[in-house]
Amino acid sequence: MVPRSGEPVLVPEKLLVAGKVVPPFPARRAPLPAATPVELQRIAGRGWPGVEQEALGEWTLRAAAGFTRRANSVQALGDPGLPLPQALAAVRDWYAARGLPAQVEVVTPGTADGLRELLGAPHSPTLVRTAPLAGVARAGTGQDRVRLSRTADADWMSLYGRLGEDPAVREAARRVLHGGPSVWFATVPGAPGQPPLAIGRCVVDGPWACFGAIEVQPYARRAGLATAVMAVLAARAAEEGASGAYLQVEAGNEGAIALYDGLGFTTSHTYHYALLPQE
Repeated sequence: MVPRSGEPVLVPEKLLVAGKVVPPFPARRAPLPAATPVELQRIAGRGWPGVEQEALGEWTLRAAAGFTRRANSVQALGDPGLPLPQALAAVRDWYAARGLPAQVEVVTPGTADGLRELLGAPHSPTLVRTAPLAGVARAGTGQDRVRLSRTADADWMSLYGRLGEDPAVREAARRVLHGGPSVWFATVPGAPGQPPLAIGRCVVDGPWACFGAIEVQPYARRAGLATAVMAVLAARAAEEGASGAYLQVEAGNEGAIALYDGLGFTTSHTYHYALLPQE
């Protein structure tokens, strides 16, 4: 039995009289919560935190052994509390001490023009897309195949494609994936003894639910599994009071963008990364 906490509970078979799956409470239709691009980007940062984080005024320095750019870049939004040259020197020193390049998350709109002018060439352009949560929760079919948990087990991790072999990076990935205000993991199990067919992750933070790590086995694609995973995660997020959905997708990922278009997502803003040149 899996209650709403997400942690399985074992009940002795001899105590069972009857049982059934209790579906999530239907998500109520509601408009998108109000949030500027800067506010939404800060929410996203809480949902994918670095293993190490340190404030520099309103900026946030993040490091996680190199696991993903999001968790290993400075979120340079607002006032760093220092003159810009001194702030950038502090950023360089902080990342150098961890053996990492000093990367800046550049948000459009959001990052100050004066900072942009001091950065290297942009790379990894990303769209931040939003949608009313109720529409996502009502999408597709096959939700009864999806299992929810508060933790990513070995099966879930086996389908997640960004881990590599370095033990330090894998441990950092585990900590980042489980970081956030209220984290849920979804799995569509495969046949007995086989890896899962699909996975997903959702972080609920007040009125917003962030979706990510939506992965489907190549041989199981185009069967609606990604939509089913997102629908179940959305329904659980709605039970916690969320009414808006957001996600981040690389600008060149046409297949994912088409999927999200079908679920009602539109682009709120964009961001990219840029290296902070050495002095």
